[in-house]
Amino acid sequence: MTDLSSFLLAHPDCILVDITGTQGSTPREAGTFMLVSQTALWGTIGGGQFEFMAIANARDMLAGTGGMAEMDIPLGPDIGQCCGGRTQLRFRRVTQVVAEEIEARLTGEIERLPEVYLFGAGHVGRALATALAPLPLSVTVVETRQEELANLPPETKTRLMPMPEALVKDIPAGGAVVILTHDHALDFLIAREALERTDLAYVGMIGSATKRATFASWLSREGGGERAWLERLTLPIGGAAVRDKRPEVIAAMTAAEILTALGAYRMRSSS
Repeated sequence: MTDLSSFLLAHPDCILVDITGTQGSTPREAGTFMLVSQTALWGTIGGGQFEFMAIANARDMLAGTGGMAEMDIPLGPDIGQCCGGRTQLRFRRVTQVVAEEIEARLTGEIERLPEVYLFGAGHVGRALATALAPLPLSVTVVETRQEELANLPPETKTRLMPMPEALVKDIPAGGAVVILTHDHALDFLIAREALERTDLAYVGMIGSATKRATFASWLSREGGGERAWLERLTLPIGGAAVRDKRPEVIAAMTAAEILTALGAYRMRSSS
């Protein structure tokens, strides 16, 4: 939102380019938009020749040398693209009313972002928060140690809690939980709370095959639905395709896991 406000302040004379409809294979979906000034861009509607055509049309409108209020573009060989679909665009000069509409749309999108909770802000927790920051997610880092909440991306929300496992029940359905604390006993308490729920898209824990076996034994002693629960637990996080224990690599692989799980959850929920 701050990025948008800065763009509008620096480029008050600009055009809103909206994708109003799509058919077949297209780079972006209806509802996607970008802003075009004579010297700068904010956002993207998919790139390629199709976007260049939209930018040129918007700048013709700004210059008063032409430009159409609507375009219907086939994404085929005629424009050097091979998507094969078709996209309809609408062009509007940004006024105060249009700017308020854009801000309201972005606010709505932010409120609908999937929730990802990272329990622990050690080396991997910080790396994962950084990897997730540019993605369309709402990320919260939960810690018991105040000093560990420093140096996180500015978009990241933080919670300082002496008993972080108590927060699990408040995570919205469809959210993701990643457990990366400095204490295995605390990891297990958080995991038990998360796995007791059946409406989370992803529950992951940093560790190893040995830690998974230890958790399974602990869970059995503590009285949990061991087999069904463990099937819902990703441990270790990050998979085995890339055998690299550097925090940034684990974070990249885990970010992909989270996105995949969130997408699968949305598909199940909509079917």
